[in-house]
Amino acid sequence: MAEQPSLTWLGNTLSPWFPDVETALTSPEGLLAAGGQLSPEWLLEGYRRGIFPWFSDGEPILWWSPDPRMVLFPHELKVRRSLAKRIRNGGFRVTLDHAFSEVIECCSTLHEGDTWITDDMRDAYQTLHQLGYGHSVEVWREQTLVGGLYGVAIGKVFFGESMFSRENDSSKVALALLVEFLKARGFTLIDCQMHTSHLERLGARLISRRDFVALLDGAIDNDPIGISGQWHTTLMSPA
Repeated sequence: MAEQPSLTWLGNTLSPWFPDVETALTSPEGLLAAGGQLSPEWLLEGYRRGIFPWFSDGEPILWWSPDPRMVLFPHELKVRRSLAKRIRNGGFRVTLDHAFSEVIECCSTLHEGDTWITDDMRDAYQTLHQLGYGHSVEVWREQTLVGGLYGVAIGKVFFGESMFSRENDSSKVALALLVEFLKARGFTLIDCQMHTSHLERLGARLISRRDFVALLDGAIDNDPIGISGQWHTTLMSPA
């Protein structure tokens, strides 16, 4: 029987480093390392290598690279008839990068029992947003935020982090319109991290970690000129 690899402890240096993702634990699945920082340098290096942070209050920073990985290829999005009708007739206004901090706050408060969006995590992703890497989609009912999602864009990959709904289908509307926006800009992959039936119904599927990392190698540029930057725009206004 193969010996389970031990968890790698990272230093607290300014320069990020991570072990090979193939050394991640199988129990819990995908746990790769602990420590490091939530600075933009550490976060962006992690995403470029298929690694993301996920930890609760009181824990050290934990870094993950699960196998398999849930992804959505933009051309595989499934918009069922009921969702298409909701997009057309729901009366929503949908924006990009209009209320990033509010979206994170809603994600953190509406997922009861989840404590991983800590104050430090909110601050870290707010910094990524200010640098042009962190992005949010907002779904509005008049002036009230009723759904949305946020994530990180590097090169031609969007790394989804969390989504929330205060009205039926509002997060699905956010994702569907984001996918169309990304397709128009040549994005080839949306990382969904972990399997959920909700995302599977929308067309996301599991692929091996090795295939995921290979896709990242072909889709991420170290200097994504023209891709980063705030996307402040309106995707849809009510009819």
